[in-house]
Formats: sequence, C-alpha cells, structure tokens
Amino acid sequence: MAGKAVPHFHNEPGVPVITVGVKEFMCIGALPPFDHPHVFLDMGADNEIICQYCSTLYRYRAGLKADEAEPQACVWRDDAKLAAE
Repeated sequence: MAGKAVPHFHNEPGVPVITVGVKEFMCIGALPPFDHPHVFLDMGADNEIICQYCSTLYRYRAGLKADEAEPQACVWRDDAKLAAE
C-alpha cells in the first residue's frame, strides 16, 4: 500500500454529521493541538459510524472522493508533512 494515504477528518466546526467518500479513515476530533488520539474508523458493510472519542457521526456517500467531505472544511491535511515533501 505504499503511496496510499489514509484520509483524516476533524469536526472543528461542530457539525452533527460529516459525509465522507471513504469507509476507512482517521478521525482526529478537533484541530491540533486540541485533537483527540487519531483513531482508525472502518464502516465495513455499514454506511455510518460514530467516533468513540468525539461522538462525530460519519456518513458514507459514494459520490465523494477520498479527499472530500461535506462540509469540505472537515478534511484535515497535515501542513507540516506537505511542507516537508
């Protein structure tokens, strides 16, 4: 799986539902430095999952890409990693 990054999402805006285009991803809660442990969530055959740390409800929608969410502001990109590349 080299070259494939796991998408990360956060709920800094405090929205009730984040719609994502992947079923396997990381939830970080709020933005750093107030993030919770970065947990891997796997919806499996389901289309929804709740993060056990922050209680954010994530809902899958096939029309979204891996780096997209609704709201789009909930996609987290590690700027420090991007700057190092």
